[in-house]
Amino acid sequence: MISKRSPVRRTAAGAAAGAAALVLAACGGNGDSSAGHDGHTTASPSASASASQGRHNAADVAFAKGMIPHHRQAVEMADLAPTRADSAQVKKLAEDIRKAQDPEIKTMSGWLTSWGEEVPADGAMDHSMHGTSGRMSAEEMDKLKNSSGKAFDTAFMEMMIKHHEGAVAMAKTEQADGAYEPAKTMAAAIVTSQTSEITQMNKLLGKN
Repeated sequence: MISKRSPVRRTAAGAAAGAAALVLAACGGNGDSSAGHDGHTTASPSASASASQGRHNAADVAFAKGMIPHHRQAVEMADLAPTRADSAQVKKLAEDIRKAQDPEIKTMSGWLTSWGEEVPADGAMDHSMHGTSGRMSAEEMDKLKNSSGKAFDTAFMEMMIKHHEGAVAMAKTEQADGAYEPAKTMAAAIVTSQTSEITQMNKLLGKN
């Protein structure tokens, strides 16, 4: 009798242990109640904390803080075109850039404020991101400001292609690492629109 009962007891004990393990796994996966709001149970403690604060994370903050001065410089470059560009296409492109990026600057500034983060001051990060984000140096900006006509058109497009490539890279990082859906949506729009503008500028430069 004992030999017949013991497998049953072992089976029951194993089932109980398995159930306990499932309960522990469920508790451990959530971390806190906010992390399971979308059905995922793999959120880290830091992600759980960000969820309770509007579901943003450090990547979202870095995206906004990096993209605001990046956009400001693009708008500054675009503002030169009406009085310096020769090509109507370049003038139209510059206006499109200004119309797209001005509102995005305001939106990202609003995010940072709502998150309790500092909005970058005008002129901030002028020397900190060269070579990694496509931002122009002071010397490059001076060259653009001092050119006109076809020389301006060429310089503007060559610089803006580099500038856009940096923005696209930053936006792709946000898409991969960010948690705040409006920021990820904006990042996707930046990738789409600026990749299209890069193609357009390369064609105008005769590179495609």
